[in-house]
Amino acid sequence: MSRGEAFCVACGAGPPHSSDRLCETCFRERNSLSECDETSQAYRCPKCGMNFESSRWGFLETDDLLQRRLDDALRIHERAEAVGIATHSEIIDERNVRIHVQVDGQIDAFYFDEKHEVIVRTSNMICTTCTRKDGNYYEATMQIRSAGRKLEEEELAELRGSLDTLLASMEPDPMFFITKEGPVVGGWDVTMGSKSLARTWARHMTQKWGGQTKETHTVVGQKDGLDVTRLTVLYRRPGYDLGDILRWRNRLWTVSAWQKDGPILLALDRREKTGASWRDLEKAVVMSRFVEQVQVDVLNRDASAAEFMDPRDYKMKTVRLPYDDDGSQVQLRLGWITDEWVALPRVRNPDEGSGAGGA
Repeated sequence: MSRGEAFCVACGAGPPHSSDRLCETCFRERNSLSECDETSQAYRCPKCGMNFESSRWGFLETDDLLQRRLDDALRIHERAEAVGIATHSEIIDERNVRIHVQVDGQIDAFYFDEKHEVIVRTSNMICTTCTRKDGNYYEATMQIRSAGRKLEEEELAELRGSLDTLLASMEPDPMFFITKEGPVVGGWDVTMGSKSLARTWARHMTQKWGGQTKETHTVVGQKDGLDVTRLTVLYRRPGYDLGDILRWRNRLWTVSAWQKDGPILLALDRREKTGASWRDLEKAVVMSRFVEQVQVDVLNRDASAAEFMDPRDYKMKTVRLPYDDDGSQVQLRLGWITDEWVALPRVRNPDEGSGAGGA
């Protein structure tokens, strides 16, 4: 070795050297491409099967759980490049899984190929959700009621079913659980673990069925100097639905759409639209429910009337055409109002949500 040639600072050997001036032998003695713990601890709730990862509870597929445990156990050299990692898992029993790991890559100009084994051990831990369920914990109560009449069994089932539909469309959350529910005088009560779920469900019902909500808060204690409260949301479904015919101010109106402050109404006798508040319609009378209205074929027609077969006795009847009839309709929607059939103008199908329009 000439006097001006580079040398290893540990043993004096010549090139090649690492960036910190160590030969390959000395560098490998002091460095490794990767390090891996022999065991990695996982936690699972024995009641619901949720996993505790990253300081939170959630449902994980087995492959995702093993990958997270491996990420926690395996450490790669900070100067490593072109790193490749291959794994193979081997189930030992229901609580233990062995992961075989092969890691290759480069540090400076030196190639490394290393193998490790890590055992993922799963222990029981009761999750926050199950702990709270067992203790009848809840943060909110949803009270479902009706304005002006008693809710029918089918309506209660429809309203309660909307919560299941809503939950299926939302991101899973451990706090989205039901503590207790059941019928009460005048409606249905549901206690749940999340205030945000109660508010979201209330908005969902008002958008679909109209109505009003009212929130009240009750202080139940203190934590870290702050009040701990429980939320009660009262939802009142109106005594009428989209497509129903109401008698209001001595005229007949169709409920066309929902707004925050009340429904939009369409007159039956002429092309007229108006808004009304929930209070305005407290004394309105439902003359024909949408679910009881019928669709009939037009057999004959002239400029002002049409003939149809009465679905009750199969006799030919005549009905006055609605104001929006353009002569091309082959069917009419009829409502039985004050002992006679009345042809109704076209409005949006109630199943399509709020808003007025043709259907």
